[in-house]
Amino acid sequence: MKKSRPVAVETFNNGVEMARLIVGAALFAMGFMLAPAAFAQGKQDVTDMQALQKAVQTDKRAFVATTLKLTDAEGKKFWPLYEVYQRDLNMANRRRVVVVERLIALDKPLSDLYAKSLASELLASDDAEIKARKALQSRLMRALPPRKAARYLQLESKIRALNAYNIASTIPLIE
Repeated sequence: MKKSRPVAVETFNNGVEMARLIVGAALFAMGFMLAPAAFAQGKQDVTDMQALQKAVQTDKRAFVATTLKLTDAEGKKFWPLYEVYQRDLNMANRRRVVVVERLIALDKPLSDLYAKSLASELLASDDAEIKARKALQSRLMRALPPRKAARYLQLESKIRALNAYNIASTIPLIE
């Protein structure tokens, strides 16, 4: 009789799924860490995700500026960091798009070797995004007051979550 492995083990054999679970848990934990500070200010700053998506599609930079309310001195330090981060995100996104396009354009069943290659490339794009976010956080904490830096990081995480949802909702699962 063949021993069956627990479902959780089979689920996490895919490195991409495990990486996404870890990133999701980190974002969830970050939300819990930042929530007390928001409530301590006496404001209930709940972002409507549909409104956020519309604002970002219209003009992300203007939305960020309005949300952060930077002074001129803070803006001089922040905007160059923002631009570098956006370029890094675009590079990671391009890598992800190439994988998605390959997956969608495939007219035949996916071989195991090709599936491994695609999974590795997706994980590499996730790693590039995380590396860019870590570098941004380090620089932001030196450039801005910690609350504004944390607010921007939280805002960017929400935007990234929206993007991830939009991508995930259009990609078919591998057969």
